[in-house]
Amino acid sequence: MTTILVTGGAGYVGSVSAAALLAAGHEVVVLDDLTTGHRAAVPSGARLDIGSYGDAPAVERLLLELGVEAILHCAARSLVGESIADPGKYYRDNVAGGVALLEAARAAGVDRVVFSSTAAVYGVPDATPIPEDAPLRPINPYGETKRTFEGALRWYGEAYGLRSVSLRYFNVAGATVDLGEDHDPETHLIPAVLRAVESGGPLTIFGDDYPTPDGTCIRDYIHVADLADAHLRAIEATAAGDARTDGGAVVCNLGVGGGFSNREVVAAAAAVVGREIPFTVGPRRVGDPPVLVAAADRARTVLGWQPKYTTLESMVGSAWAWRLANPGGYQD
Repeated sequence: MTTILVTGGAGYVGSVSAAALLAAGHEVVVLDDLTTGHRAAVPSGARLDIGSYGDAPAVERLLLELGVEAILHCAARSLVGESIADPGKYYRDNVAGGVALLEAARAAGVDRVVFSSTAAVYGVPDATPIPEDAPLRPINPYGETKRTFEGALRWYGEAYGLRSVSLRYFNVAGATVDLGEDHDPETHLIPAVLRAVESGGPLTIFGDDYPTPDGTCIRDYIHVADLADAHLRAIEATAAGDARTDGGAVVCNLGVGGGFSNREVVAAAAAVVGREIPFTVGPRRVGDPPVLVAAADRARTVLGWQPKYTTLESMVGSAWAWRLANPGGYQD
């Protein structure tokens, strides 16, 4: 059993990952300021501490007081448009706050970190599927700040012996029975489609003239439960003496080995809810590549990770089931 601090553990990815860690027999401490997370999303059995991971003295005290041995860092600013409008907020939280977290960990003797990163670090790739050694050329401050923090992990490994795993992925989807996605604003396609079903409001697909089979963008999706399983396996890989992280920093992509188009997402949602979902086609968004799919062979080889939910129906279906069971989302 390991005592693990989960930053952002009241959020979508963090809460499902915290639940997976608990189910595996670990002790879990959630650190979240609840600005975007939900108190009701913190799984039963986890301790919730309300605060900022960027407050190094407070985090150091928490790590020492509770005997934390490893950190799963899920908390971050993550809206691309907001990052372009206010890059300072993203550098303060994702970079400066992240380094403060690492300094607190170093002061408390915690030398194991798993970072929930993003495939946005690649920017517009030269080819897909995208391997981990592809050039890192982020096209927005969100991706750039994630890339910068990955670099900090690498250098902390070189200088201080930090063992870390960074997991890069594109779109997370789906839900477990108890935990689902509840964002405001909502920028992800699958929950946006389901919200349109619930409200009868408009749904827009951006661009239908891409060089893809149906003209719409193709993106990699991963079920949130599969992502939580990868986080669990990555935590295990940072254990002292584990040869996989003896060299310091490890990076793995996550994905299902293919991608789905925007039209396919809408069609899958229509099949799940049992009715057509009307939508309009808007202009392309600047910087949207036609296809983004991650090569995930390294995660399978290094972490022994294999996604269980590889169809749109499993992702959309679980998300819809959670929404039906939780109308209006979390009731904080």
